[in-house]
Amino acid sequence: MAQAAKPWLLPVFCWLFALGWVWQAVERWRHREATAELGALPMAEVDAGDGPQMTVIVPACNEEDGIEATLRGLLASRGLRLQIVAVNDRSTDATGARMEAVAAEWAMQCSARQQEQQMADGEALRHRLEVLHIAALPEGWLGKPHALAMGAERAQAEWILCTDGDVVFAEDALARALGWAQQERADHLAVLPEWVVTSRAERALQGAMFAMTGWTTRTWKVADPKARDFLGVGAFNLMRRSSYEALGGFAALRMEVLEDLRMGWRVKQAGMRQRVAWGQGMVRVRWANGAWGVVRNLEKNIFALFRYRLVLALAACVGVALQVCVPVAALVVGGSAWSVLGTGWGPDAWTLAAGLVTAAALLAVYAEQRRRVAVPVGYVLLFPVALAIFLFAMLRSIAMTLSRGGVVWRGTLYPLEKLRAAAGRGW
Repeated sequence: MAQAAKPWLLPVFCWLFALGWVWQAVERWRHREATAELGALPMAEVDAGDGPQMTVIVPACNEEDGIEATLRGLLASRGLRLQIVAVNDRSTDATGARMEAVAAEWAMQCSARQQEQQMADGEALRHRLEVLHIAALPEGWLGKPHALAMGAERAQAEWILCTDGDVVFAEDALARALGWAQQERADHLAVLPEWVVTSRAERALQGAMFAMTGWTTRTWKVADPKARDFLGVGAFNLMRRSSYEALGGFAALRMEVLEDLRMGWRVKQAGMRQRVAWGQGMVRVRWANGAWGVVRNLEKNIFALFRYRLVLALAACVGVALQVCVPVAALVVGGSAWSVLGTGWGPDAWTLAAGLVTAAALLAVYAEQRRRVAVPVGYVLLFPVALAIFLFAMLRSIAMTLSRGGVVWRGTLYPLEKLRAAAGRGW
């Protein structure tokens, strides 16, 4: 009996994977219009006051290549008034100098406009830009949460946007985000940026990573107060200032590597109103340079995602390994179409059928995400390879954190013992 049942273990296992991906594909197509597109949202109304409507905090450590484009893009924003706080977080390159250069240039433009009495036609000149330099990191803080906290202390607006020093914004992006957040009476709005890619390896990794995110986060469920789904995005986390303060700000996340995601989790746990929008064409970021760049960027994040719990992280690695191997095994072990016709519907035939169903479901997932991710559907053929690279990044993150005794971030080592103590047990 045991020997007769054994040949059916593989097809049963493969069919479980196949049905899981079918469910993923169906859910994504059913809810493909449920998550807002930032570019289609109405813009906020400019009120009659003089103060800023939004404070934008731009922390940057050694971002000399991208910081000017980020600040100039923010200063070109229209439809609202901004207070921009550029935070130079202990940079050792020209980041601080370039921040100051943009600020000085902006001050000269504003002064010239005022002298010419042309403020009426210069909506963008309503913005204010200030630069904050941080020379040292206090004990018990990570760099980015500290930089964000220092910037937030200067906030004068009702809304606070936390972003990064390498993000490029469309000139109407912030006004549309503010308008929708106000319309929805949201406490928090996370915008998923357009990930700018320039190589086939990046596209393959982007396609696989987006395909896998549906297993953990359903964007259309984030707004549902009864659902567990939540989101936080470092490139665009917009919060009502009163909500930010009620949660303790970034002082409550002072040793958090994933401060953006953790803030989103805290918003959801507190029962506050959370919203998500896609930012294609509105918010753009060049997140990584090539496949190795993706692996390097994940170095500090992956183990933190599992709250530095080794057993949980390794279990997730096993799960990803199965996602790499099982669909391929189903197609290879199942045999050819000729063998199916020749032997009837035995275990091999059912295994092959499961592999084909899995492939079709993955194709449907890639087709659904195509309009938001710059990855052609044909890249589904590289899904196992890309996912294997992602698995390597996971194992590397765990191994390097353990071997170093902590996380190295922007040249600073943060001890694992302290990170674990501050991380909490889970999401």
